[in-house]
Amino acid sequence: MSTIRARLLLVLVVLCGLLTVAGTPPAAATPAAHSDSLWFDGTPLTVQNGRFTDGQGREIVLRGYNVSGEAKLEENGGLPFASVADARKSATALRALGGGNAVRFLLSWAYAEPVRGQADTAYLAAATEQMRAFLDAGIRVYPDFHQDLYSRHLFNTGSWYTGDGAPKWAVDAGSYPKESCGICLFWGQNITQNSAVQKAQYDFWHNAHGLQDAFLATAQTTMTYLRQHLGEGEFAGVVGFDPYNEPYAGSYDSGQTSRTWERDLLWPFYVKFRARMDTAGWQDKPALVEPNLFWNANISTQKQEGGLLDAGTLGSRYVFNTHFYDQKAISGILMWGKAADGQYASDFGAVRDRASAAATAAVVSEFGHPLSGTVSDKAPTVLKAMYQALDSRVPGASWWTNPAASGPVLSGSQWQWDLYNGRHHELMNGNPDKVVTSGDGWNDEDLSAVRLDDAGNVTLRQDARLLDRIYPSATTGTALAFTYEDRSRDGSTTLTWNPVPGSLPNVARLVGSGQYGMLVWRSGSGSAPTELHLPASFPASATTVVSDLGTVYAPTAYTGSTPLGVAPEPGGTGSRRLLLTDTDSGVLHYALVTNGATAPSADLLGAARTELAAWAAARF
Repeated sequence: MSTIRARLLLVLVVLCGLLTVAGTPPAAATPAAHSDSLWFDGTPLTVQNGRFTDGQGREIVLRGYNVSGEAKLEENGGLPFASVADARKSATALRALGGGNAVRFLLSWAYAEPVRGQADTAYLAAATEQMRAFLDAGIRVYPDFHQDLYSRHLFNTGSWYTGDGAPKWAVDAGSYPKESCGICLFWGQNITQNSAVQKAQYDFWHNAHGLQDAFLATAQTTMTYLRQHLGEGEFAGVVGFDPYNEPYAGSYDSGQTSRTWERDLLWPFYVKFRARMDTAGWQDKPALVEPNLFWNANISTQKQEGGLLDAGTLGSRYVFNTHFYDQKAISGILMWGKAADGQYASDFGAVRDRASAAATAAVVSEFGHPLSGTVSDKAPTVLKAMYQALDSRVPGASWWTNPAASGPVLSGSQWQWDLYNGRHHELMNGNPDKVVTSGDGWNDEDLSAVRLDDAGNVTLRQDARLLDRIYPSATTGTALAFTYEDRSRDGSTTLTWNPVPGSLPNVARLVGSGQYGMLVWRSGSGSAPTELHLPASFPASATTVVSDLGTVYAPTAYTGSTPLGVAPEPGGTGSRRLLLTDTDSGVLHYALVTNGATAPSADLLGAARTELAAWAAARF
């Protein structure tokens, strides 16, 4: 759910046949070869034992961004980028500046099927080429058929708001009432107050006018096109498919609840979508399915029972996919101050628990906070707390004393990565007298982590220490606990929520005022190394690693014979990773990675290793 939507939800507290594709598809493209790829790179992901798993049996964590809200606009024809060149520029920067290894790639039903029953192959081809830019940069992709307020075609040219998603013919089929949100201060109020939006959503879930059947046919055609036009290596980088963004009933039937709506309408839709994936050649990839939009709201009066509670064991063919925005913080009323250590431990803990109960992996495919406006001052702390909660369910103040309660490291995609932030030229609802240029170009939102400067270079709008983070991108065996102290800033204030405790004096001395990450894992039977993404703030010449596998300052280039080494991440973007190789199975391992020390002595390294060995033995 996007920014203003979460804010508007405060007000709700108060107000309570297959498509045909013309032409013969060309031969599948060959993936770009990169000299920085290693033998264990590039295998397809599956879901095993509640985690994403690669072909080497390693646990995979996906971190990145949504690309992008531009797909919700008309200015570039429902594509995330104006050109393939822009997509490539974005992919390189996302990897090198933002530390991402995955993106949620937005697609538009309206542009995929502008005429009922006819796929627009030009749109699918352009989307495929833009997607390829990320795959060639070593970034995994999961496409998302995106919608907000069902469709822009529900809104008149003078409206304060707009939507995205369904094509014009789908709206014309419904003969919906003239749209009006009444007294609405924020765009998300349209979800439950605009009768046109409500009726259109209701019709989709009840397959009125064959709308859902048409959408499913479009999805199958899209997936078939991608399968045929991506090379095998490229298709291996496609994680799965997000069938439908932020589903909501529109309105409930008499006696129906959010939970029974999920059971009787939403879940059967996902089962049908899953079958379309199988037919399109995606049978080995999961559907990343979202529950009712309001299932995990953090305002009690907004929260609705759900989370696909009646879907049973999802297993390897589905992933539990959810969003989280702090509606209290965005409201500007229900949370006056900043976010603090452990702010979202419970909210993200609920995601872990729900995925665990469903026996599948979890991904938080949208999270974020406004970067302009009256509540933007909360962004540095809100985003830090969200990343902290993705890393561990334990607050920083108690992490070192209770690391075993951390839970799995969650995958997540921040909203959003929009090159055109502040430079849009969107005719809102087609109105030439309402040209939107500011922010994200859509309903007054402004959440993009990046923009282009006057020279056309990609620049971060948020603290690089917050965005470019250490995280365990691949773990051989089972990740037991992870934390990262990013030392990101709120203005001139350094946010340190997880200081090394005084009980580990040599570790604390080694870390000093620097950043650090700490991973504990139990080895598996595979031979591929464990990988940690190294931010740009961790050049090899200033990085210290203290592990039971070895202790080193300024680790050298990775080789198969060294337990600790640094290597480029695949894709040629300049991003790097730390590789840790164990040769056992079922053994507890740990690794501290910090940039806080300058040429530490052998005595200090040895003392820190002794402390960490005793700590790990006592806590696990």
